[in-house]
Amino acid sequence: MSAKKETTFVQDAIRLMLITLIAGLLLGIVYSVTLEPIRAAQQAATVRAYKQVYPDAADFADNADSDALIAAAAEEVAAQGFGNVTVDKVVDAKDASGEVIGHIINATSKEGFGGAISISAGIQEDGTLNGIAFLSISESAGLGMNARDTDWYRQFENKQVEKFSVTKTGAKDDSEIDAISGATITSRAVTNAVNAALFFAANGMD
Repeated sequence: MSAKKETTFVQDAIRLMLITLIAGLLLGIVYSVTLEPIRAAQQAATVRAYKQVYPDAADFADNADSDALIAAAAEEVAAQGFGNVTVDKVVDAKDASGEVIGHIINATSKEGFGGAISISAGIQEDGTLNGIAFLSISESAGLGMNARDTDWYRQFENKQVEKFSVTKTGAKDDSEIDAISGATITSRAVTNAVNAALFFAANGMD
C-alpha cells in the first residue's frame, strides 16, 4: 500500500469514528431529553388508573412492605389456578387525613392473546372490589381490545366475591363475567389477573 493510500485510509477511518461518536452522543442526548417526559406520562396514566379504581381516596402511596408481602405470597398465589399471573405492586389508598382506607393491587396475566395484560384493582378493607383499570393491554383490535369498553370491565365493579369466572352463556350471579365475543382468551386473562389481586388482598396482606 502506497503512503498516499495509507494516509487516505487512516483519514477515512478517523472520519468514520468521529461520525459514529457524534451520532452516539446525539442519540444519548435525545434519549435523555425524551426519557423524563415518557416517565411523567406513564406516571400520570398510572395515577389516573388509581383514581378510577379508588375514587374515594384523597391520596395514594406505595405500600412500604409491598415487595416483601408479594414475595411471601407468591407461591400461594401461583397455586390458586389463575394461570401465569403475578402480583406486581401494592398501593395504599388514603383518605384526606392520611388514613389507609383500602388498597390498590396491580397484577399481570401473561396469558393474553397478544401478550401480558396488567390491571389495577381497587379493593376495600372488607374485600369489596371497587373496579379495575388497565395499565397495559395489547390485544387484537375489535376483539380483545374490547376489554377496555366500559360496558365490559364495569362487570367487576362493586362486587364482593372470592373469585370470578368467565361464562359464555350469560352471567347469572355476581361472580360470573360475560366473555367478550370472540375473545375468550382475553376475558380469562383479565379475570385471572383480577382474581390474583383479590386473593392477594384477602390472604397476602397480613
